[in-house]
Amino acid sequence: MKANETEAVSRRSFLGAAAAALSAGAMFAPQAFAQSASEIRKGEANHSADNPGPINRRLAEENPNSSLSPFTDRGDVSPFWYSFDLSHRRVQDGGWTRQVTQKELPSSQDIAGVNMRLTAGSYRELHWHTANEWAFMLYGNARVTVLNPDGTIFIGDVSKGDLWYFPAGYPHSIQGLGPDGCEFLLVFDQGTFSEYQTFLISDWLVHTPGEVLAKNLRLSEAALAKLPDDELYIFPGTLPGSVEDDRRAVGGKAVESKIDYTFRMEAMKPTAEDAGGNVKVVDSAVFPESKGIAAALVTVKPGGMRELHWHPNASEWQYYIQGSGRMTVFASSGKARTTDFNANDVGFIPAVAGHYIENTGSEDLVFLETFKSAYYADFSLNQWIRRLPPLIAKEHLHLDQAELKSVPEQSLKIIAK
Repeated sequence: MKANETEAVSRRSFLGAAAAALSAGAMFAPQAFAQSASEIRKGEANHSADNPGPINRRLAEENPNSSLSPFTDRGDVSPFWYSFDLSHRRVQDGGWTRQVTQKELPSSQDIAGVNMRLTAGSYRELHWHTANEWAFMLYGNARVTVLNPDGTIFIGDVSKGDLWYFPAGYPHSIQGLGPDGCEFLLVFDQGTFSEYQTFLISDWLVHTPGEVLAKNLRLSEAALAKLPDDELYIFPGTLPGSVEDDRRAVGGKAVESKIDYTFRMEAMKPTAEDAGGNVKVVDSAVFPESKGIAAALVTVKPGGMRELHWHPNASEWQYYIQGSGRMTVFASSGKARTTDFNANDVGFIPAVAGHYIENTGSEDLVFLETFKSAYYADFSLNQWIRRLPPLIAKEHLHLDQAELKSVPEQSLKIIAK
């Protein structure tokens, strides 16, 4: 293991304990936790914030806004940060998987996430589950299949930046392709969903009487003896030929799905773009099959920020792909909290809670916003202020006409440095 990898493991191990402690928090807590701006500034000035005792400096440096929060933070807000690097990684011959569910991030009741790796030729075995599945390819190439209720089947290949959507109950498979398999993020619209409690074809056959299998599958006793005697889950396989060969092998056009369950998200034209970055929104308006999950792929340039906004229709589950940033969540009633985020971290914002995401690093900040909804929606603070009659805005904010006109009139999504 390389030195920087060792440091990352050490840091993440400690963060696990920190996250567990944070999970005891509550969204609405007594105002006794509050400190005024003057109190905090005074504390900084007279070294009240100094910590001469033991300290994990790597953790403090990774999370400066938790170690010493902005004076605008106030009250006790439910934890909205976790990391896949804190989660147990289930490693099998052929790949691995890990998850962040409501158990790890209690406030996320609507969405759970899974990070999975398959080596070239290896399978996530044939299975189905109770939740809708949305996926984003982080690395490499994969072949996916999904069966429709009318007996037609979709077979398609995906690469980095592509996504797929499988409705709940639809049987499907995923196989890593060359040259080096794949890694992807899975998002499920159930906070309590567990990747380890899916319906596996091998598990079902093991728990069905042999005489029933023989009658149903029309197999001999010798053939039945070849079936797996335990669940496969992730296992190595043979690299397939072309996707066209697979389609022909199962019956060609006669059994081909009329529905395409994949989408080229990273390659699409940005929904919004300016000097500060861009946003690519994929919901049922552009990808009709994605009826249960809406998403946005966001890129923020160094020094830029995802503007102050909120989402009226669903809570937001984030996955950070690249870079570093910070986010403040405003939880109403004078409560707000700021936390830092890095690659492979998960963020959560309750529905209608105000927030922003600022790029605090030297490279692009790239992250996914996902929602349990058929459509994407947000409200821009800037646009709200500018759409109000000037007298209303002036009497609420105490700004004169010239100052109000300096507020951007349109929803910018991303604000440049």
